[in-house]
Amino acid sequence: MAVLQMQRISICALKRDRKAILEQLQSMGVMEMHQVAQDETGFEKMDTQSAKVSFEKRVQLTENALDVLNQYAPEKKSMFASLEGNELIDKADWDEVAVKQEAVMDVADLLIADHKKIAEAQAEIVKLQTQIESLAPWMSLEVPMNYPGTKKTAMFLGTIAADMTLEMVYEKIAEDNPDLEAFDISVISQDRDAVYLSVFCLKEQAAEVENALRTCGFSRPAMVSEEIPAERKQKLEAQIAQIQAEIAGIKDDINAHAKDREELKIIGDYYRMRAEKYEVLGTLPQSKRTFIISGYAAKEVIPAVEKAIGEAYDCVIDVEELKEDEEPPVLLKNNGFSESVEGVLESYGLPHKGEIDPTTIMSFFYVFFFGMMLSDAAYGAIIAIVCLVVLKKFPRMSAGMRKSMKMFMYCGLSTLVWGVLFGGYFGDVVDVVSSTFFGKELTIKPLWFAPLNDPMKLLIYSMGFGLVHLFVGLGIKGYMLLKDGKVLDFFCDIVLWYIFLIGLIMMLLPSDIFASIAQTKIVFPAALVTLSKALAIIGAVGLLLMSGRSSKNPALRLALGAYDIYNITGWLSDVLSYSRLLALGLATGVIASVVNQMGSMLGKSVFGVILFIVVFIVGHTMNLAINLLGAYVHTNRLQFVEFFGKFYEGGGKPFEPFRAETKYVDIKEEK
Repeated sequence: MAVLQMQRISICALKRDRKAILEQLQSMGVMEMHQVAQDETGFEKMDTQSAKVSFEKRVQLTENALDVLNQYAPEKKSMFASLEGNELIDKADWDEVAVKQEAVMDVADLLIADHKKIAEAQAEIVKLQTQIESLAPWMSLEVPMNYPGTKKTAMFLGTIAADMTLEMVYEKIAEDNPDLEAFDISVISQDRDAVYLSVFCLKEQAAEVENALRTCGFSRPAMVSEEIPAERKQKLEAQIAQIQAEIAGIKDDINAHAKDREELKIIGDYYRMRAEKYEVLGTLPQSKRTFIISGYAAKEVIPAVEKAIGEAYDCVIDVEELKEDEEPPVLLKNNGFSESVEGVLESYGLPHKGEIDPTTIMSFFYVFFFGMMLSDAAYGAIIAIVCLVVLKKFPRMSAGMRKSMKMFMYCGLSTLVWGVLFGGYFGDVVDVVSSTFFGKELTIKPLWFAPLNDPMKLLIYSMGFGLVHLFVGLGIKGYMLLKDGKVLDFFCDIVLWYIFLIGLIMMLLPSDIFASIAQTKIVFPAALVTLSKALAIIGAVGLLLMSGRSSKNPALRLALGAYDIYNITGWLSDVLSYSRLLALGLATGVIASVVNQMGSMLGKSVFGVILFIVVFIVGHTMNLAINLLGAYVHTNRLQFVEFFGKFYEGGGKPFEPFRAETKYVDIKEEK
């Protein structure tokens, strides 16, 4: 349970060693950069923005090239690829690829250019297909669409609305233009949108005929072919086939570069690291011959930095303690069990300066409550085994994913223990299977008690565990006050509350209200009853007089004290919140039992066995998924609201060291 002590470390070295020192610090990944010599005389910063942007552009270029490869030559990955982590490569392999970086970038340019060619060719195909579609209604036409006609006759094409018939067109023309007789209209084709027509008439009457047709909604086609439509279609299809052959050739060229995928990934990471290095380089104060690096590092790694940098280069290393008003970044260090829940703490907020790291204490309660909420031995065994297999199978998964897997493994073990205590094994599957399919009921008795048979008992224990959880949180606040030397605050804000609460609890235990809930009567000796009342009175009076001690106004002081005593309702609300331990524990068992009953509805038969297996697998999978999520959410809630509400604020800045932030590969450093 520790927040690592941070120190400021400053390194002043020769500029000739700048590149090597930065690369060494980047590979170590133990120092967060934070420069202090911003406006020192004789020092200035180097403009690295253009170089950084250039490297970032190259990173984007490799990403685009990899996207092209993944589109046309997909990389074969397992469904668990996200758990595998970055590939580990030797430093020699890294350097070998870095030497030929320009050749790899040429491959990236080529892949992107090929992709562009394919896109342009596909756009051309779309245009040609559009032309073919526009020709479709005219395919039965045996002359070009722009055929002018004979010496004395004219021909033109057009469309009218689909609801118009030839009779209606002739009638309309005869009605509006009775002088027009020498013309012929034929239907080429028809669809639900339009009727496609060819019109023959005398050349000297062509304009009049067309004008007459326009009164019927006639319009010329937007695209006219100079060839017979069927012949034009054949040519267009030939062009499409040729373009498709060209696309296939380009795709073959892209597939041939699948062997360059790994080098593209390495070069992408190479330029990522260079961009990060140049970003830092632009913040360093530099003179003509020297430069200064300053930042935060954990006290325990300072000797390693001094050995790696101080002994290898001509430099001066200065280590100093932080100033009182300086807020350092936060780096946690916990044992293997507790570090698994560090992600939960980080999602709430890291401890700020002066706060303790609550991870170790929280980890015990987190696993304890999670298991109590899920509380089925079979479910717990499944979770623990799956997480353990994943941890062993994928040793290079990311640190955050590894912590989460460990957390759920421990939560699975806790669930297994609580399941044995409560007698839950896929609900009551042993009872149902034995009685339905074997004719003799077999029951695995709980090691403690069955919550479904005695829910009030579980409610009492849930609130009792919650009270312990809250008391521990209050105790941590007291420890922090004593650590800061605030003895009076410790007595007034912690001790008096303990006295008051313990007195009230002792008064509640022998009461009729508690007896009706717990189904048992507790009798205290008269002296203990008197003691409980005395503790409650002493605590209440103390809080009334001391909670408002910051005010010199007696009336306001008493008012603040009374308000603080009223906060007992908040404590009651917090304790009642732990009833969710009962609710979720019962929900898991009840749903599991319902699933088992549904599966056994057809009784002892072949179809009954088949139904039971199907319902068992589907039902318990859904029950596990739903209640696993519920246990996770509500366990977090108990930590964030009830537990942290007693002592913890958070808001610390996470430690962000200067290190190699690679996406695809990690470099195996030589030792």
